[in-house]
Amino acid sequence: MLAARDVAPNTPPHGFAAQPLFNPLALLPIFDDAQQVCVVPRRFDSTIHDYLAQNAHHMAPGFRMVLNAKQAIRSQIGGQFTLFDGDGKEALLADMAHIATIYADLLDCPHIGMRLEILSHAMCPKFHIDRTGIRLICTYLGPGTEWLDEAYCNRNAFTTPASAQDAFHQALILHPQGIHQAAEQALVLLKGSLWQGNQHAGAVHRSPQIETGSTRVVLALDAIW
Repeated sequence: MLAARDVAPNTPPHGFAAQPLFNPLALLPIFDDAQQVCVVPRRFDSTIHDYLAQNAHHMAPGFRMVLNAKQAIRSQIGGQFTLFDGDGKEALLADMAHIATIYADLLDCPHIGMRLEILSHAMCPKFHIDRTGIRLICTYLGPGTEWLDEAYCNRNAFTTPASAQDAFHQALILHPQGIHQAAEQALVLLKGSLWQGNQHAGAVHRSPQIETGSTRVVLALDAIW
């Protein structure tokens, strides 16, 4: 479990020492029973952004793998997936490993399911709740994940018969000001309905729309026991 001793890894993993990327302890509020979403902004890394803006199309559709949290995560990622060469490649690999390491410490899980998705359209445009525990999302390129504030969410919409997306959203969203969007490279923890005691709750979220001709690159982590 993440504790005060784990603050040390918050320094940038690929050579920058002036300013931390983020404080790992900022992730801890997700364990509050009432907390369904935890968003932690990070210092924007233009090296990673520029690398993906130039090379993401070479990496489509992305990759999926299972990481052993007890072994060196950076070498596992590099050993199973080959990124397109270019400035920023090592920064991206190091950052993914850094995030996965902190996520494993946070949830104290032995394995992690990792996905890097290269998307040209919204993967899940309808607001929904994941049947997972606690998922981590980081949008490396493009628009970030959107979520609905609890105060503006009518959860009864999930109990009615399936309807068209527009009709469902009209019933679900009490006011559009309740829709929030994460910044690029921010860390987003989403508590799902399979988290202990969360059967009737869960983060209400969706994938953002992607402009025609644009690309979104998303990292997703799921704990595996």
